[in-house]
Amino acid sequence: MSRSVHCVLLKREAPGLDRPPYPGPLGQRIFENVSKEGWERWRGHQIMLINEYRLTPVDPKSRKFLETEMEKFFFGTGSSKPGEFVEPARD
Repeated sequence: MSRSVHCVLLKREAPGLDRPPYPGPLGQRIFENVSKEGWERWRGHQIMLINEYRLTPVDPKSRKFLETEMEKFFFGTGSSKPGEFVEPARD
């Protein structure tokens, strides 16, 4: 049986995550307040950040940056795209 949450990103009820997607209190907060769809949106945004800023996820500075952006994405003012980022063309 799947659980539902009132997703802070989608602003509506949606299927919730099966388990916390990140360790610690932030992961628990995401588990309680973010839907599967919301988490997938973050993952796409995170990939863009990693690629555009050329981050190495195993680097502690990169991990801290991504954690800060994750918190802003879900619970703050939102995570911004890099200034020079151009959306890929869709056919």
